[in-house]
Amino acid sequence: MNAFLPNQKEQETERFRARILCAFLLVFLGFCTLLWRFYYLQIVQYANFHTRAEENRITLLPVAPTRGLIVDKNGVPLVHNFSSLTLEIVPARIKNINELLDELNEVIPITEKERQNFARKRAAGKRFDSIPIKTRLTEEELAKFSAAHFRFPGVEVKARFFREYPFGKIAAHSLGYVGRISSKDNEWIEEREETTNYKGTDQIGKTALEQHYEFDLHGQSGWQQVEIDSAGQPLRILKNMPPIVGSNLKLTIDIRLQELAEKAFGKRRGSLVAINPQTGGILALVSMPSFDPNLFVDGISTTNWKELNEHPDRPLINRAINGAYPPGSTFKPFMALAGLEYGKRTPFQGINDLGFFQFGDHRFRDDKRSGHGWVDLHRSIVVSCDTYYYHLANDLGIDLIAQFMSPLGFGQKTGIDLGKDDSGESKGVLPSKEWKKKRFKTPAQQQWYAGETISIGIGQGYNAYTPLQLASAVATLANNGIRYRPHLVESVENPVTGKSRKIEPRPLAILPWKRKNVQVVQNAMRDVMTHGTAARIFGNAPYQAAGKTGTAQVFSLKGAEYRASSLKEHLHDHALFVAYAPFENPSIALAILVENGGFGASSAAPIARKVLDYYLLGKTPAGFEFTTPKISEDAR
Repeated sequence: MNAFLPNQKEQETERFRARILCAFLLVFLGFCTLLWRFYYLQIVQYANFHTRAEENRITLLPVAPTRGLIVDKNGVPLVHNFSSLTLEIVPARIKNINELLDELNEVIPITEKERQNFARKRAAGKRFDSIPIKTRLTEEELAKFSAAHFRFPGVEVKARFFREYPFGKIAAHSLGYVGRISSKDNEWIEEREETTNYKGTDQIGKTALEQHYEFDLHGQSGWQQVEIDSAGQPLRILKNMPPIVGSNLKLTIDIRLQELAEKAFGKRRGSLVAINPQTGGILALVSMPSFDPNLFVDGISTTNWKELNEHPDRPLINRAINGAYPPGSTFKPFMALAGLEYGKRTPFQGINDLGFFQFGDHRFRDDKRSGHGWVDLHRSIVVSCDTYYYHLANDLGIDLIAQFMSPLGFGQKTGIDLGKDDSGESKGVLPSKEWKKKRFKTPAQQQWYAGETISIGIGQGYNAYTPLQLASAVATLANNGIRYRPHLVESVENPVTGKSRKIEPRPLAILPWKRKNVQVVQNAMRDVMTHGTAARIFGNAPYQAAGKTGTAQVFSLKGAEYRASSLKEHLHDHALFVAYAPFENPSIALAILVENGGFGASSAAPIARKVLDYYLLGKTPAGFEFTTPKISEDAR
């Protein structure tokens, strides 16, 4: 028993030593592992983790640039920006938005419209975006919020720039408006490889010039390198790359001429396009009724959007480039020139107008039931004889008519700088056999019948053109066959460098018309103004001009007599008028359409007289006053 005990103690001691050694080895290995890990993290991976730590501590915030301005040809601001203090919310930092808005309402009144706008922007934005809830804070509202700021973490006051249209509805269809960037807009931005430049930007041009020149007006985004705390709040700015302001647009439009033309329409619907024949520069582009683009600046309300969209007069439609109408008798000068150019008529060749043109079993009646008697080409334009052009259209045939009218731009997009590319412009309809085959499905519908050509000669039938196309054609006639691309921007100007990119006039076509033929038509159009259908309006004008009245049927009379008094207003004929002046060296050509206005001489020509009197003489109608633009104090 005694011999056994020492051996047992020795064995236990050995086992204890072994355990101590194992524990030491484990601790040693653990310590080595820890040292290795420290080495790996601090030495091997230092650069990687340092970068990640800096990224957690430092963030890059995009800074949106200030959008470029738009001015008229005389430098009058038509679109600019104003600075406004805005109350903004970061939704990610708020537990209950509705409770917050209710509490805010006790300090600063929050309207239902502002709540709706906020909800719409919140749905379209990101959780960490700062979203405006109330813009244009007054000094009193700012003071109230500042006193209660501690109660509202996640709510702050920021200074933002907003778009402003000081003339309101005037020239709205030319200027367009801006709106929040949509998914479709993002696709456009990606196509242009501008994604990086639009970080931090939440608005983009939606229509007209604002959209067409978007990437000039937008400018270049800047950025700030900001140190933030663990809650993501900014502590200090480490680096700053300021944004570059967008380029300014100088237009060919004269805003006073534009306003006078718009007010000349009164409450009537319609369009006017005035263009410089020698450059293609648009002097005025009117579509009535108009709308106020300021409604869209901070997000249009549901009520306003519904009202604009459902209004029977459709104020959002740009009638100048989207509306396609029969040109009526304003088409006759071009028909007359076609007859001369193709040798189908001479200036002295005429017809005896009995008041109708018999074609098969159908009688095409003249506007004057008793007829005009002997009518040559000159007189056919001066008195606007339908029968003369029934004969001429039949002699020319639809193929020659279409062949002559196409180079004038009828039935084609002009390429005017409104909207994205040319997506906002209507082609209209220049009828031809080829067009009819494409337009209709069945062989019977696709066949062109000779009787259909007759009404084409007086600007009826399938004819449908935009007021812009008609104005461009008249400008081409005034300019002896040289057609320029219509445009509204004269130059794009960089406010930083002071450099200007001029939009050079670009001829689209130089038509090989015989000068003597053009003069015959021009002289007839001059006489329209002195002793023809427009003499009552222009007979006493102190300047020489050329023009043509027109009336376009809205529906077929089928041989019956037109009586406006027995028809509903929307069935009345459209009134048209085209003109250019001065006669010897034209600097303005225009086309006017008054929807359901009746006769061109009584509805459209008086508008032209007011426009030409102001443009050529600086004369305004009695009692007329120009609008004083509403410009915010913090406008830029």
